[in-house]
Amino acid sequence: MVSLTVAVLFFSAAFVSAYPGNDPVIGTWSEGLRYDYLEDDAGNAHLVDNWLKISDYDKLARYNPDQSNRYHLFTRANPSTSQPLVLNNPASVTGSNFNRNRRTVVLMHGFAGSATSSFNTVLLPAFLAAGDFNVIVLDWSAGSSWGPRATQAGQAGGRFINWLNSLTGATANNYILCGFSVGGHGVGHMGRTTNGNVGYILSLDPANRWDTNLLFRPSDGAYTEVIHTNGGDSGWLNPLGQVDFYPNGGRTMPGCVTALCHHNRAYNYMAESLRSGGFTGRRCDNLNAALNGNCHGGTLRMGGPNPKSGNSGIFHLVTNSRQPFSRG
Repeated sequence: MVSLTVAVLFFSAAFVSAYPGNDPVIGTWSEGLRYDYLEDDAGNAHLVDNWLKISDYDKLARYNPDQSNRYHLFTRANPSTSQPLVLNNPASVTGSNFNRNRRTVVLMHGFAGSATSSFNTVLLPAFLAAGDFNVIVLDWSAGSSWGPRATQAGQAGGRFINWLNSLTGATANNYILCGFSVGGHGVGHMGRTTNGNVGYILSLDPANRWDTNLLFRPSDGAYTEVIHTNGGDSGWLNPLGQVDFYPNGGRTMPGCVTALCHHNRAYNYMAESLRSGGFTGRRCDNLNAALNGNCHGGTLRMGGPNPKSGNSGIFHLVTNSRQPFSRG
């Protein structure tokens, strides 16, 4: 049995009729109950089916992220109105504010998200405040209502980066990839498609219930960092990056009462780290120590605009229950 992430299944009458009472189950997306509810980043609940059927493969085969992904460029010269960058359309790039000499950030939203998801509206201004970046918002909303498509969307994003770099002379080591939830695994595949040369990849509370063969990996970029805030529920609990941070033990966050709030704290912490820094983690001997806050090793800053190249390990820190979340 394969074990992939949960998936929202929307069948039209015509599509269902292609499998008249005969859509064989061939595996599972995740352990546990067949049906579950998953919230998007607006707090809307979606019923998901955790069983893998023949029709699901048909959906994957019909999804083409190279055509449906959208790339919206923001810079300090256009902080609120995007300039679309279009794959295989050089004029869309040469006529834009993209500057190959700047560092480039690519943001990848999560389940059932879009360009206007709170993940993007929180992190876009934070990155522009932190530095003179090219910020590209990857909108993969055409596929984001079905989790496994994050893998394909991320791979297509990697191909877009390769094309953009070949056109402009930009280099992968000057990129920051930042993804949330299922997008937290998708940016890993984006980095993999650029041969692991991206300078800095951040996976923010990467989604739980994901095929272990498709997980974010430490080798997906030159420096990879993971922030866990709802591990074991919406997010993945075990370490996945070169450096893994477990604020408040990585499972529940102070000031939150819902899984969605715990989950979303990952990108809120990241945004604050860009604006003011302040999140200082302490090294833990192992995961159990991080979950219980029993950590007494050296320190490392969480998040921020710059990779902490050469570092590795598991870190714990404590936050406030409301903004400012950092305790310094």
